[in-house]
Amino acid sequence: MTIKLQDLSTELLQGHILLKQTLSLQCGHCLIQIQSNAAPLLEELQHYFKHLATDHIASDVDMTVIAIESAALETPYPFQDWPRESGKSGRKDSYYQLEGARLIRKVRTGMVFLQSETSRIAIGPCLTNPNQVINFINSQHMNWLQQRDWLICHASAITYKNQAYAIAGFSGGGKSTFMLHLMDDNNMRFLSNDRLFIRHEENMATAEGIAKLPRINPGTIVNNPRLHSLIQEPERNRLSHLPKQELWDLEDKYDVDIESVYGNDRIANKTPLQAFIVLNWQHNSTQTFQVNKVDLNERGDLLPAIMKSPGPFYHTQAGHFLDTLAPLDASSYLAILSTVTVYEVSGKIDFASLQRYFYQHIIQ
Repeated sequence: MTIKLQDLSTELLQGHILLKQTLSLQCGHCLIQIQSNAAPLLEELQHYFKHLATDHIASDVDMTVIAIESAALETPYPFQDWPRESGKSGRKDSYYQLEGARLIRKVRTGMVFLQSETSRIAIGPCLTNPNQVINFINSQHMNWLQQRDWLICHASAITYKNQAYAIAGFSGGGKSTFMLHLMDDNNMRFLSNDRLFIRHEENMATAEGIAKLPRINPGTIVNNPRLHSLIQEPERNRLSHLPKQELWDLEDKYDVDIESVYGNDRIANKTPLQAFIVLNWQHNSTQTFQVNKVDLNERGDLLPAIMKSPGPFYHTQAGHFLDTLAPLDASSYLAILSTVTVYEVSGKIDFASLQRYFYQHIIQ
């Protein structure tokens, strides 16, 4: 089966009338315009991205994303499964490759996305799955960054006195939990929850986040009074009596609206990267909590906690997409992080001790 990008784009948009109303987002130096056929969807996106909304005119935009509210599509294309990352199970994404474009389908929701350098369309039950539309929009900013030599890290980050501090960890390591504990300090600003970008600028490592609010599990909420309002008290009380490991393993996700919870002007932009903290600890460890400076050139086993695949949506400006088996380039990460102090946290999980260590030894 051979299909052209323009024909597929026309097919997806056929019969759907776009509103005159649009939403423009200033994502760092990248300006993204959102169009849709559904006013409620634009309103929801306006609320989510409120700290980035701008009045720039359409002629200034770097790219346009179209989000079409419709029933789930029946697509005749021979989709292939995109492999899950280590530690993840079940089918999530499948894709169909065109020349210079990729059609991506979310297996569980039926949402479909057309991704290319010229066409960016999300179609399906968007109002039921707004988070997938948000992720698609963020993917465009992520592509824009990576096309300009930024590397993606699987890390949270905050800033303090114009310095960024990144937090990586193996699956379930608690990077979001620790980052949000630090946000209780009014001098801290949120930079990223799960996708951090780094590159060399003026002989130093620089970090930039994307507009993805923290999505956290119940265990993070139950153990942080600042977040208790995200779960009703009766349910929160029930959760608090669960065994620690069972609570920690729950995967129900809740969005944390940074400005609503922590106040205005608590979201940071591009910032010099001072330190990288790698959480290599375990709940069931019998070892004492400890923090040590490490050299990533000698501790290659920690790099998988930091490096992140660009994923199925990534493409170069020439329209080349990432192959499912494409290896990550560890040397590029090592080169950028060579000027950054890296700490390994090991032993038994102890957020209070790590927070004390952070203030006493890490922040400048």
